[in-house]
Amino acid sequence: MTQQPLKVVLHAPTAMALQRARNNATNLRRSAPDSEVRIIANAEAVAAALDAAPHEQDSVTYLCPNTLDRINRSCREPLNLLDDPAVLAIARLQQEGWSYIRA
Repeated sequence: MTQQPLKVVLHAPTAMALQRARNNATNLRRSAPDSEVRIIANAEAVAAALDAAPHEQDSVTYLCPNTLDRINRSCREPLNLLDDPAVLAIARLQQEGWSYIRA
């Protein structure tokens, strides 16, 4: 029986959670290169992502538009902007079979 690649969403609502999510994503991609991973940042993790030096996991990091509006900031590349609020995006990913991990 062939296993399907893992699809993991790492939720980061704080600056420390963002750091853990980045580490988790790096470890997951190293151990299971065929896996898909997304880091969903909201609340204080959004400013932390924007203010941090570029990171290898920025291309899989998605920022909550509600938080960006609240802090009056804009997304920058290679970070991604979610189409929906983080809570809705996470719920939809879980509905599509993604595994949720709170970092």
